[in-house]
Amino acid sequence: MNRPATGGGHIHSLIYEEFAARGAWNLHPSVYLSFPPASPPLSGMSQPACPMCEMTDVLEHPDRFECMTCGHEWPLAEAPDTPDAERVVKDAYGNVLADGDVVAMIKDLKLKGSSQVLKVGTKSKPIRLVDGDHEISCKMDGLAIGLKACFVKKVPV
Repeated sequence: MNRPATGGGHIHSLIYEEFAARGAWNLHPSVYLSFPPASPPLSGMSQPACPMCEMTDVLEHPDRFECMTCGHEWPLAEAPDTPDAERVVKDAYGNVLADGDVVAMIKDLKLKGSSQVLKVGTKSKPIRLVDGDHEISCKMDGLAIGLKACFVKKVPV
């Protein structure tokens, strides 16, 4: 029986013993190659981003994409989100927000780059919805800030 090099490590010898006990070293080579090989990561501008973690380290399989970072898989035929679709922004309680709504904080938040804190219940001036990670642009306590919708609730007017 051909024994692979174990490298002298304890873990390697345990792995070898496990394989040897099952007779795995005597299997036909096609058993080890049960999946079609994946192509190398895509390059260039056509590289898709993972819908789960938004990383661009993606493998292209014959029937699907696979993220090398988080392991998420999705079909090749999945169409990307169309930019023409209207964006729906919801507050922490699921209420749909629109331009001109007034919101209030549901959690104390420290402002980065400042020693100030936005307290629970602090109301904003009328908001403006913007694209990006922070969906809301508004003024609170005299400061122009960007907020994520998950930290606010819609205030009935």
